[in-house]
Amino acid sequence: MLEVVDLCSAYGEAQVLNGVSMRVAEGEIVALLGRNGMGKTSLVRSVMGLGSPRITGGRVSIDGADLAGLRSHQIAAKRIGYVPQGRRLFASLTVLEHLEMLDHGLPGAWTVQRVFDAFPRLQERKNHRASQISGGERQMLAIGRALMTGPRILLMDEPTEGLAPVMVELVESILASLRKEGLGILLVEQNLYSALAVADRVYIFETGRVVWEGDPKQLTADQAILERYLGIH
Repeated sequence: MLEVVDLCSAYGEAQVLNGVSMRVAEGEIVALLGRNGMGKTSLVRSVMGLGSPRITGGRVSIDGADLAGLRSHQIAAKRIGYVPQGRRLFASLTVLEHLEMLDHGLPGAWTVQRVFDAFPRLQERKNHRASQISGGERQMLAIGRALMTGPRILLMDEPTEGLAPVMVELVESILASLRKEGLGILLVEQNLYSALAVADRVYIFETGRVVWEGDPKQLTADQAILERYLGIH
């Protein structure tokens, strides 16, 4: 289980996370919701040890093992995967090259063929460069690339951003399938209805703090919370 306890992070002198505590177990999808600028991406970056923002207090652990002081590649080796906002692909590399560079036969890792089975469109486009494929195809590739690392916990930052409805549905079905296989997923999402369609539990962020925790049914039934923290009327 991934556990975050009283986590604080800052960009320079500006504090962006203020005592955040949350958990993600294997086999569950946890949605992290909130307006833009509330610290959701900062939390994911802090967990992955990306250096910015800088952790100033608290603890991040997986199965009780503290991740403090580890670099991002060492955290990834603990089987924590990451799908960053904006996909962050290499424009000059082909679809196949993106996947083959991570094909190390790690325990629990997906093979190139398994990614192609899950995303047939990627197989059709395997020799195209990342700069030549659509936004939806880039998102498929970003997810497939993360699965090639064999994660037990997957952090996903805005995976449906900019996608057509049919692609959003595909991402939702992939997430549901991954959950059945025991993968734990922390889903940062602006698309409220997509997040609630797949999530088991929900945290809402406001100014770098968790201000609400519950399940999707509780959230949809609480109009005051929806209006106050998410601007849903």
